[in-house]
Order: sequence, then C-alpha cells, then structure tokens
Amino acid sequence: MPAPAAAPDSAPRLTPRLLLRHYAPTDAAEFFALIAANRLRLRPSFPAREAAASSAEASARLLAQFGRDWRSGRLYVLGIWHRPDGRYLGDISLKPNWSAPVTLEIGYYLAADAEGQGYAREALAAAVAFGFETLGAARLLIRCRPDNPRSVAVAVALGFQPLPVRPRPAWLHRLLGNGPQVLYYMLKR
Repeated sequence: MPAPAAAPDSAPRLTPRLLLRHYAPTDAAEFFALIAANRLRLRPSFPAREAAASSAEASARLLAQFGRDWRSGRLYVLGIWHRPDGRYLGDISLKPNWSAPVTLEIGYYLAADAEGQGYAREALAAAVAFGFETLGAARLLIRCRPDNPRSVAVAVALGFQPLPVRPRPAWLHRLLGNGPQVLYYMLKR
C-alpha cells in the first residue's frame, strides 16, 4: 500500500492536559533548547534527532524537513505542549511502513523535568488514535531500550505487548548500539 495521496489533517490534537501539533517554524528555538538541555539523555534512543538539532538554525531546517515528511507520508512528528501554561515538553513521531499490513513505529521523548507526570502516556494515547483512526494502521510498534523502564512502562500501560527478542546481525548491533532493543506492538482492534 503506498503512502496516502493527501497528507492527513495537521490540525492540533488535544488531550486533557496536552496540545499535540505539527511544528511551526517559530518553534525552532524551543525545540533546540529542549534537545540541547537533554542531549545526553536523548542520544542513546534518538541519535539522529540529537545530531540533526546541533544549533537553532539546524533545528529550523529539521522542523522544515518534518513538514515535508508530513506532506509526503514519510514521517509524522507532533510537538507536545502543556495546555495550561504553553510549555514545550517534547515530541512524538509516527514512522509508517506503507506495505500491508500498514505498520507505524512510534517514538517519543520528553524533557527530563516533564517525565513522571503521565504526559508520555497521554501523548501516546493520542498518537495511537491518530495512527489507527487517521492513518489507517493495522499495527503500531514502539522500540524501547530495556534500560529505559519509564518508556517500557508507558508502552505497557497503553496495552502494547512485547514481541519476542530476535537475534540481530552484527552490523545492526554497530548501528543501534550493543544494548538490546525491545519491540512492543499493538494491533488494531
């Protein structure tokens, strides 16, 4: 199945405490500041994102790329803002594999001071609805590092199930690091 002919609606998605929306060019400074403040924490799980956001200017280019990716169906990235005070908290992305059955891999991160307050769970619930209802996925995946128990707990709390661990070739170990990756999945009900 190819990517959709038209990009999905990029209207903001609201949860009780969060606003999830497509990034605007004016978000580059906030985006960069969060990445810079959390760089060492994010590097193991999001090395490409962390490397691409090397400056405010590079972050602006990355946010523009997210816009092109959204329109082409390559990647859907939503920034996460706290509704009561407008504070930028992190983001959540859905990367599609358009061959049947359509599968979306979800990735998410929050600023360190936003963790442990249920925001990731709330954002993931909105992303699950977006993936199944709007993008028409049959399956969702989350790749968690076992040394990140909070991420694992968020996936499990939303009903994701672990996939059995499969051996990886040596080149993939070098690319992803030596730590095992654990996949969690959810099927459309």
